[in-house]
Amino acid sequence: MESHALSTPQPIQLHRPAPKPAVQGEWSVAAIQALLDTPLMDLLFQAQTVHRRHWPAGDIELATLLSVKTGGCPENCGYCPQAAEFDTGVKADKLMAVDEVLRAAQAAKDAGATRFCMGAAWRAPKDRDIEKVSELIGAVKGLGLQTCATLGMLEGHQAQALKDAGLDYYNHNLDTAPEYYTDVVSTRAYQDRLDTLQHVRSAGISVCCGGIVGMGEAPVHRAGLIAQLANLNPYPESVPINSLVRVPGTPLADSDPIDPLDFVRMIAVARITMPKARVRLSAGRQQLGEAVQALCFLAGANSIFYGDKLLVTGNPDVEADVQLLGKLGLVATGQAATHVPQVSAACCP
Repeated sequence: MESHALSTPQPIQLHRPAPKPAVQGEWSVAAIQALLDTPLMDLLFQAQTVHRRHWPAGDIELATLLSVKTGGCPENCGYCPQAAEFDTGVKADKLMAVDEVLRAAQAAKDAGATRFCMGAAWRAPKDRDIEKVSELIGAVKGLGLQTCATLGMLEGHQAQALKDAGLDYYNHNLDTAPEYYTDVVSTRAYQDRLDTLQHVRSAGISVCCGGIVGMGEAPVHRAGLIAQLANLNPYPESVPINSLVRVPGTPLADSDPIDPLDFVRMIAVARITMPKARVRLSAGRQQLGEAVQALCFLAGANSIFYGDKLLVTGNPDVEADVQLLGKLGLVATGQAATHVPQVSAACCP
């Protein structure tokens, strides 16, 4: 008679469906908030590692921004001194003539800039405005500079006209997270901004799109802004991160400034989530000081606006930037290593 040994009980196997893989390139607000909350030294190490993987060490793009049509904008963006309804002392001017713009573009090129951006204070340009700006684009392209424009909301045919004129980049910032947007501006919807970006993409123009911090937003809104940018398909080729310049007469003039190290964190997280983008130090750089700017470059910033003015607000002057780049051993895009600026009061770009 066969004996039956007691068998060892086997654990019960629960068969659950395999989790679906995350969509590549999709960043949740929670994941970005976790990055922003990472200890700063660890975050900088991670950002610099990503940066070195995708960009030459020490390469900095110099871009110059000119206001070709200043003031009188019908929008009510709470940060903007060019809004017609705010008393900021900014007067409305007509669109600049081609020869004026060419002189400014040539000066920017002579100073080392490789990209020239033209800004006009319109809510949305008319077709006749697009024709005039197209003439400016063609003239600046003739100098061998990359061209960028920021003109407000665009229709599809207008974006195509700018592309046909030779426009390389179009800037249209998202400003902040969608949940905070109505606290900043009420004369247009967040979707209006996204629609313009889609028109620009469809026309084959590279996208320059970023935002502003220090407008009274909560940390979750900063994470939300980066999530919006990083989840654009594709994400922008150029990402300007602005620190609010508090202009008297604007609704946000009394906002508390962002902690400088929190600004550095924004740069680092932009670099990690958008590794192949030019991450640009933009408005507010003048108030950061050299040490914080150096941390921003360490965090992955590789572009600056170059010149003494950004539209109508101040910016570090050219000589100060030349000296800073020299101190840090950074090299302007397109310049050989032998052309790295040296630290000297008499140095010129």
